[in-house]
Amino acid sequence: QVQLVESGGGLVQPGGSLRLSCATSGSMFRFAAMGWYRQAPGNQRELVAWITPGSHENYANFVEGRFTISRDDANNMVYLQMSSLRPEDTAVYYCNLLPWRAEYWGQGTQVTVSS
Repeated sequence: QVQLVESGGGLVQPGGSLRLSCATSGSMFRFAAMGWYRQAPGNQRELVAWITPGSHENYANFVEGRFTISRDDANNMVYLQMSSLRPEDTAVYYCNLLPWRAEYWGQGTQVTVSS
């Protein structure tokens, strides 16, 4: 069964860093644009960053240079390195294709930024 599994979230103080990981199953993801999304309580899910099969990176405006998306196709992994975290970054983070596919939403990983 093709799936995406996110990990690496946690509780971090403002200004801290976290590295999120997305393990993909199925070689199809190597040829796909992949995205990191997030959803905060009461908000719609939003796109945070995405990376093309050729590893061209793109970011939402609110990232402001604080995050870096990367992929390791040999190991079927996608990463999101986050630094200078802010309380407003608190959300559940998900990875999925770009554009997303409903059947690939996983459990996500909770990121909480709080002092």
